[in-house]
Amino acid sequence: MNMKLQVAIDEAFVQAQYGLRARRSDEALFWLERAHILTQRRPWLHARSHWLMLQVGWQQGDVREVLGQMPRILAALLFSRIWVPIGNTGRARVSAFQPMPMSEELRRLLE
Repeated sequence: MNMKLQVAIDEAFVQAQYGLRARRSDEALFWLERAHILTQRRPWLHARSHWLMLQVGWQQGDVREVLGQMPRILAALLFSRIWVPIGNTGRARVSAFQPMPMSEELRRLLE
């Protein structure tokens, strides 16, 4: 993995966990969506992004997010190396199969 990508992933997870601990759900989710996009091809990190999204959903009392993240965690572990919908933010409110547009910055990091 290139160093810039690793730094971006580490930063996304650190900032997401900071937002989660501070109970700033929107901030945590912004960083988790970023982490999700950057880690889609790395099963453990991909599953970690979904696990943390589940925790944010729990913190918000968002049953749909919590229940939606459970199968995504398993799918991340099983299918990340086979196929992922590029750019998908990973939230339960979007289809787990829908590719989504990505910023140029994220696209460059993933090249």
